Amino acid sequence: MGGTTGRAAGAAGRAGDSDALEHLARIGLIAYGVVHLVVAWLALQLAWGGGSGQSADQAGALATLAEQPLGRPLLWLLAVGLVALAAWQAAEVLRWRSRLSSSGDARKKAVEKTVKAVAKAVLYAALAVLAVRTATGGGGGGGQQQAAGVFGWPAGRWLVGLIGLVVIGVGVYLVNKGVSKKFLEEVDLRSASPQTTRLVTRLGQAGFPAKGVSLVVVGGLLVYAAATFDPARATGLDGALRTILDAPFGKVLLTLVAIGIAAFGAYCFVRARYPERT
Repeated sequence: MGGTTGRAAGAAGRAGDSDALEHLARIGLIAYGVVHLVVAWLALQLAWGGGSGQSADQAGALATLAEQPLGRPLLWLLAVGLVALAAWQAAEVLRWRSRLSSSGDARKKAVEKTVKAVAKAVLYAALAVLAVRTATGGGGGGGQQQAAGVFGWPAGRWLVGLIGLVVIGVGVYLVNKGVSKKFLEEVDLRSASPQTTRLVTRLGQAGFPAKGVSLVVVGGLLVYAAATFDPARATGLDGALRTILDAPFGKVLLTLVAIGIAAFGAYCFVRARYPERT
């Protein structure tokens, strides 16, 4: 069994180092960045009353792209890149899995990398499916519709609450990642100029906390929906941004969050240029 796992990990490592997969993953990172830029644009429109009618979330961003000239071919290209990103992270899962038998700090790092890779693979795969559904005219259900379905499951209310707590945890982690500059540990900037390094640092410092704050609000809405048994409260990213807008100084706060989300999108472009540090 150990030999089989080792061979699988080795194959995964070779797949992860494949030039073709790497190039596709770069396209996926650019696609991920484009989605965030469109979400930021929709959030700005929401903040200043010029909304296009699309939800200010990933589904709304993809729907907005679909309405542009050559939008549907672009969505298919984004989907391919996102699938490559998911495959890249799946390869990372197998690669780090082979180190889980280590001890001490090496095992801790392997567990952390494995969990992150699994979460990213699921996220990219889900976004790829959403892109395909949008390209084929199927669209995607909103957070409220999805939460309503989960509420109908056995113990669904508790599951929604648990998911909300996890999302809050991820949001707090992203805020800390941006404030502490830990994102710089994931990108190899040794060949970058000082100006580029400063730009990447500023983008990460703005982007990760903004995305983290929006996720904390999303998670809070999910927990509240579970506590009140009201799926209407679980409105996803669009609902979170609208909640920020309804807060005191909401327009200013939402504008800052939108700028931060745009910065995260730009950071994704940088990540497509520089390899991940291992």
